[in-house]
Amino acid sequence: MSNITVIENFLLLGFSGGRELQILHFVIFLAMYLAILMGNILIITLIVVSKHLHFPMYFFLVNLSVLDLGSTSVIIPNSMANSFKNIRLISFSECVRQMFFSVLFLSSDLFLLTVMAYDRYVAICQPLHYASMMRWSRCIQMAGGAWMAGFLNGVLHIGTVFSLPFCSNVINQFFCEISHLVKISCSDSSRSELWALFFSAFLALGCFVLIVMSYVQIFTTVFRMPSMENRQKAFSTCIPHIIVVSTFVGTSLFTHLVPTSNSSYNLNEVLAVLYTVVPPMLNPIIYSMRNKDVKAAFWNLLGFILGKKNKRLAPINP
Repeated sequence: MSNITVIENFLLLGFSGGRELQILHFVIFLAMYLAILMGNILIITLIVVSKHLHFPMYFFLVNLSVLDLGSTSVIIPNSMANSFKNIRLISFSECVRQMFFSVLFLSSDLFLLTVMAYDRYVAICQPLHYASMMRWSRCIQMAGGAWMAGFLNGVLHIGTVFSLPFCSNVINQFFCEISHLVKISCSDSSRSELWALFFSAFLALGCFVLIVMSYVQIFTTVFRMPSMENRQKAFSTCIPHIIVVSTFVGTSLFTHLVPTSNSSYNLNEVLAVLYTVVPPMLNPIIYSMRNKDVKAAFWNLLGFILGKKNKRLAPINP
């Protein structure tokens, strides 16, 4: 108990090193963050202004983009500021806020991907009942449920992690990650957080199973379709979601299954980037490249902007 101290600040050692490495980290994160901002804001704008995209699938896609913007905005700007200013400290309250919102957004992301899989299941396997089963009121409830589940998961981890006594304030990561905070705790009460992590893993496994079951039903229905055109149309609406789920789940599993390194140069920070930064950066590209409706909305919006600009610049005839 003599090693327990009152923590006012945490020391983030992620991507620490020489000044040149810190500047490189700042530049790389800045480029990735700008790509995330532009891609997701563009997706949101296209869906909001294009009336032919006002369908449940795109409503859920807007929520996904908002979650991606939130999860990265909680982590990346703070990490960039620390590297640029050569600062490693983060206050206790800021660490609580960062961990809560990162858990909220990332958890809601997975729950929403499960809802999107259900939407595709209803659209392909029960098309005649789609309008009644996916009413706007029900879509809002399902999206709100995903947000609420993420919120409760965040509260669960905040209540368990920050009730622990800490023997150190050194976090070997570039943000306040749950596993690294548990490592610096010095009490058997850390078992409560292990149970919270087990519960979250159980929920994640349940979401993954539901997604797999949905696509088993979808593929079974698609392969029974007599028309090749209908098969291609069904696959075109499912493939982007499958890729997004595979990217999110794959990077998360890879990050948490690969053993952490104790060397001076370890992969902990790089692995954390895989599941916190890479999926939000790739999601807009995946949905825009594989979706004809989104591409059509983009060209329509671009044509409208350019046409309006040309009208503004056109000379007035005498």
